[in-house]
Amino acid sequence: QVQLVESGGGLVQAGGSLRLSCAASGSTFSINFMMWYRRAPGKQRELVAYISNGGSTNYVNSVEGRFTISRDNAKNTLYLQMNNLKPEDTAVYYCAASRASPYSPNDWGQGTQVTVSS
Repeated sequence: QVQLVESGGGLVQAGGSLRLSCAASGSTFSINFMMWYRRAPGKQRELVAYISNGGSTNYVNSVEGRFTISRDNAKNTLYLQMNNLKPEDTAVYYCAASRASPYSPNDWGQGTQVTVSS
């Protein structure tokens, strides 16, 4: 099992930036994908971005060009750099890890709130 702890959320004005971090511990050798999901008020949870062990990345269209996912394997830490934030980015952001597919997480963090004011 993998333990995930997010940090870095907060309140920011539209156009601003935030960087989320996710520290992983436990059986990190089993991770093949790491992901950022989000759940906005009244909406279903959405896969925002993922990164594979090989470094391949993928983003949902709405954040392409504004968000960057990265990982520091030496520190077992996942990041999400969020630039040019919009009010519609307001959500609870969750770090997740998977052994098989970014669409089937095995482990979740507790979530961190991101609020973007207009």
